[in-house]
Amino acid sequence: MLSNSVDRISVEKMVRTFYEKLVQDEIIGPYFINKLGSDLKNDKWYDHFRRLVDFWLFIMEGQEGYKGDPIGPHFFIGEFYTQTVERWLKIFDEHIHEHFTEEVAQKFNKKAKILAERLIVNLEIEDMPKE
Repeated sequence: MLSNSVDRISVEKMVRTFYEKLVQDEIIGPYFINKLGSDLKNDKWYDHFRRLVDFWLFIMEGQEGYKGDPIGPHFFIGEFYTQTVERWLKIFDEHIHEHFTEEVAQKFNKKAKILAERLIVNLEIEDMPKE
């Protein structure tokens, strides 16, 4: 059943299942595995999930709890391209519709696209070089 509300339980489920799917992706997965490991139950992933849940609750509902800069950590994950960000957005869009009603999913996607645009500008991300 799709959720029509954004609360800690629905966001935790969405975040965990999203990253379970994301680490399996041949393009996106290696970025996360290289930084956090392949065991999604380790301490690094636990901290990452906690931070992401707080982040999404903050930007979707204004709930207190998230402290930090969503752009900064991405400086250190390795070289990536606009196509990498677009791939993340595509997977996110598909996944968010598996958990939330259309109205809520659209709000998540709007926020994700804004974040992606900021990421591309602030990190000066470019297109993948042509071979």
